[in-house]
Amino acid sequence: MTSIATLEAEFYRTVNRLIEPTVRSGCAFPSMALTGLIVLETRGRRTGLPHRTPVLATLIGDQVLVGTTRASRSDWVRNIRSNPDVRYWLRGRALAARALVFTRNDSAPDTQGLPDDMRRLVTTLLSVLRGLDVAFAFLMPQH
Repeated sequence: MTSIATLEAEFYRTVNRLIEPTVRSGCAFPSMALTGLIVLETRGRRTGLPHRTPVLATLIGDQVLVGTTRASRSDWVRNIRSNPDVRYWLRGRALAARALVFTRNDSAPDTQGLPDDMRRLVTTLLSVLRGLDVAFAFLMPQH
């Protein structure tokens, strides 16, 4: 018998496979509204192989904020925890970035690499989202 978790994972894999090429080409990118879809590429924590996942993203200056409401079941969150060097596609271009990921379980998140306004945002988000299965990450482009 197939579990709900297995069905959920297969659903997201199927949806991601269908929309990933379109999002990577530049469709649905964050623009004037600042929020849209990007493709996030992480390295598998066990295999080291690249994994591409369409994620909802918000532009904040030159940084990108991505998040999920399925943090405990999200491979991209676990992959970033293992290796924070990522790539993402924005407006059809691949960009290298360093990711800082935060979850509700972070009692004292390490915000060393963030500007002061981003540190305040992390603290606010974590307090507002307390109790929910959420995770978010800042992608900081590597120039």
